[in-house]
Amino acid sequence: MMKSKPTPEMSAVKRGVPLAACPPVNRIPLSNTRTAWLTCALLVTAIIALPAHAQQGSNIAETKHNLAASGPGSVKTSGSANSCAFCHTPHAASPIAPLWNREDPGTYYQTYESSTLVASVGQPTGSSRLCLSCHDGTIALAQTLNPLNSPGHTQVYLAPGDAGYLGTDLSDDHPISFEYTSALATEKGQLKDPNALPTELPLESGQVLQCTTCHDPHDDRFGKFLRVDNTRSALCRTCHEIDGFDNSSHANSSASLASATNASWTNLKAQTVADAGCESCHRPHTAGGHQRLLRYEPEENNCLDCHNATVARTDIASLLNSISKHPVEQTTGVHDPTENPLTMREHVECVDCHNPHSMTASGTAQAPVIRPSMAGASGLSDTGLKLDKANNEYEVCYKCHSVKNFATPVVDRWLGTDNIADEFKTTNASFHPVQTQGRSSSVPSLIAGYTTATVLYCTDCHTTNTPDKGKGPHGSAYSPMLGANYSVTDRTPESPQAYALCYKCHSRTSILEDQSFRKHKEHIDGKKTPCSVCHDPHGVRENTHLINFDRNVVSAASNGQGPTFTDLGNRRGSCTLSCHGENHINESY
Repeated sequence: MMKSKPTPEMSAVKRGVPLAACPPVNRIPLSNTRTAWLTCALLVTAIIALPAHAQQGSNIAETKHNLAASGPGSVKTSGSANSCAFCHTPHAASPIAPLWNREDPGTYYQTYESSTLVASVGQPTGSSRLCLSCHDGTIALAQTLNPLNSPGHTQVYLAPGDAGYLGTDLSDDHPISFEYTSALATEKGQLKDPNALPTELPLESGQVLQCTTCHDPHDDRFGKFLRVDNTRSALCRTCHEIDGFDNSSHANSSASLASATNASWTNLKAQTVADAGCESCHRPHTAGGHQRLLRYEPEENNCLDCHNATVARTDIASLLNSISKHPVEQTTGVHDPTENPLTMREHVECVDCHNPHSMTASGTAQAPVIRPSMAGASGLSDTGLKLDKANNEYEVCYKCHSVKNFATPVVDRWLGTDNIADEFKTTNASFHPVQTQGRSSSVPSLIAGYTTATVLYCTDCHTTNTPDKGKGPHGSAYSPMLGANYSVTDRTPESPQAYALCYKCHSRTSILEDQSFRKHKEHIDGKKTPCSVCHDPHGVRENTHLINFDRNVVSAASNGQGPTFTDLGNRRGSCTLSCHGENHINESY
């Protein structure tokens, strides 16, 4: 039987010439074959002669996918086989295109899961399965299907710690092998219609997203074999269209990453937070926090990696070591973007108050409208309605301090409820002006800059006492997370420091000169009675002037009545109670 003459492609493969560099013979007239292959040889010679920086990316032999000894990567075999043979064979190939030279052992993979995942993700298929034949670490690099076209060298495996190792647990990797359709984009939201994807990002079989949608295994010009440059997350944002991100601080921050000390930044070429884009917080592969592919498993570390004064100006990390703080470190994996404040487990994370995709440090707002730094955060209305995006700052606070109040009251009071939203109700007899302006038209103790029409933020009182490190209720030396001292201990001597929080808005001089209540000085200075013994700073349904007595100091009068307060008109009232051993039975002032 006559042997068939080797085709130019076969000869080229034996010589180690990449098939991609050679013209397909079936497209060349037979009379031109010799000329064509001479051109191919010259082309290959030219490629070899290019300087290293020009070869990078455009010549697979100069990429880490050249697994022969001549390859530039740290994971490679000991021989000198051509780089194509590790993946492709011209004959006796796998039925899976393109001329695949590796077996599919039927490995079962743990796939990505998330409460926010809409796509149906099954076992890897198509080209993704081919990529995983090396990247899952279960098959040696030179372990090929066709023994006649095998590199035949040292059986080297990708192993944990090697760049590119994914293993069989893909729950920490971007989902693959799912149908990316227009219907999916509509159902998920914040995804671009696949029909608008550029040609650089191909979907397999017309609609299936695979490894090769983002990675071109033959071209490493952009690093990580990415199909397009991912500076400022250009690749990520080709599919993901996140509300508010374009104008957010994280999308536009020029803060340098050079001072960041965490080793996980080594997978980025970015110089600034804006350049890093999505990857400031997310990793498409081997993510620490599997759901939503966060860099770290403790959610707060994704924020504190920058907000520890190494990258961001704010030093939130140190504030979280304060005496009084939002204890973000106490829970991991409890917070979920889909959670319902009415039923969720007790926890607090940075993203309960901040939406990193839409928050910004610039711009202003007027209470009660939500501040730019909290823009996009979810909330709970004063009537208990779940809000995907809070409109007012207090609605963010109400998620944890209304129907479910995760905080322990500092003062045990005779009236009221643990539901702080009820304390601020605008139908109450009195309330601090958080949802709307207060009910009183005369508050003579207010200092300049405040009027009876002023509306306050919760964070005007509940904030750090060291604002140079960062504003907001992250941590404070004063409980419950107050911006200044507020003594609630009975028999406290009056001083500017003792009631510094109250004196931020109310004139100490006015208070001690009895301009609003003629017994203020006697109680606060003479009897050393804290403001908190008589006043509830949030609000009271039954009483005007925020009167709501402290159970630990005030009790019923000797006749068994009270404690009660009765408003008798303009700066007039009476009390029935016992305080500091003294009875007040309908004692008026």
